[in-house]
Amino acid sequence: MTQTTAEAGETDIAYADMWFDPACPWAWITSRWLLEVEKVRPVRVRWHVMSLGVLNEGRDLPQDYRELLDASWAAVRVCVAAEQRLGPEVLGPLYTALGTRFHNGAEPRTEETIRAALAEAGLPGDLAEAGGSTEYDEALRASHAEAMKLVGEDVGTPVIQIEGVAFFGPVITPVPRGEEAGRLWDGVRLVAGTDGFFELKRTRTRGPVFD
Repeated sequence: MTQTTAEAGETDIAYADMWFDPACPWAWITSRWLLEVEKVRPVRVRWHVMSLGVLNEGRDLPQDYRELLDASWAAVRVCVAAEQRLGPEVLGPLYTALGTRFHNGAEPRTEETIRAALAEAGLPGDLAEAGGSTEYDEALRASHAEAMKLVGEDVGTPVIQIEGVAFFGPVITPVPRGEEAGRLWDGVRLVAGTDGFFELKRTRTRGPVFD
């Protein structure tokens, strides 16, 4: 019988650290998978911020992707501001509120949308002002650098860390649910515990599916 998180003692809990940028659709799906894992395995997710804008600084990129990156700064800055002011525990609810709007709802990535997400997460609306400020950029870059230090410079988002081992990915679509999510977790945890394991990859044949 599968042991749920609620049934497990704190000493049995495994921690999954995930670095995300709210703009990334693939990170969004990975994050929803991890929340499914929490339901069927004794796992707790700890959220951290990274930035596609920081990751791609100085790179020659297509204009449409450059515009997407330019628009991504506001939400990730607001996430860092919320974490700095109120603590890391607010990141999960805020990410859920932002991602549901950005990805499932295809809402514009504007200050109005960010303010609605803050309200849903029960956070002060004035945090939205951080979106247009560089006040928290040092903390943002430090959080991003932490992920890159763990996994290397030739990857993107999402980054997850399990029991001291960090990976880019998993990149999946759609979101695995229930025991399917648990089995994927078991596999990722298995390779994380294999010394010298670095990569599995194949070409994506479908775009992100939000359900």
